[in-house]
Amino acid sequence: MTDKSINLTEYLIEHGIRPSFQRIKILQYLIGNKDHPTVDDIYQAVAKEVSTLSKTTVYNTLTLFTQASIIKGLRASENEIRYDPDTADHGHFKCKKCSGIYDFAVNIDTLQSDALAGFQIHEKGIYFTGICPACMENKTNSKSEEETK
Repeated sequence: MTDKSINLTEYLIEHGIRPSFQRIKILQYLIGNKDHPTVDDIYQAVAKEVSTLSKTTVYNTLTLFTQASIIKGLRASENEIRYDPDTADHGHFKCKKCSGIYDFAVNIDTLQSDALAGFQIHEKGIYFTGICPACMENKTNSKSEEETK
C-alpha cells in the first residue's frame, strides 16, 4: 500500500477494518513515512495530532493491519519490530551505524533451496545488515579529518 491518492476510509473497509479516526491517522502516517517506523515512532508522531491516542491503540491497530495484510512487520532486531506499508515482495537492509532500514528490489520467488522441499512457506523475506553508503562516507570523511590533524 503505497498510493497516497487512495481513499483510506474505503481502503480499510475493503480490508474488513472499521475506519476509525485513529486507524486512518496511523495508516496515513505509515504511508507517508518510508523509514520503517517502530511503535514508539508511530505513537509519538500521531499523538501530536490525536491527543487521545494510546500506545495500546497503536499496538492493536498495527496488529489488525498486519493480520489484514495491509502492512508488514519487520523484525529489525530481537527487541524491535518496524512496520512497512509496502506489502510487495522486496528486501531490507539495516545499517548498523545509523539504524536506517532501506528497501531494495529483489525477486524473492526465484530464490530456491532444495533444503526447503516439503516445507509450507507462509512468508518470505530478505534481510541484510551492514553499513550504508552514507555511513561509509562519513567514516571515510572522519578518517580523512583525523589524518589531517
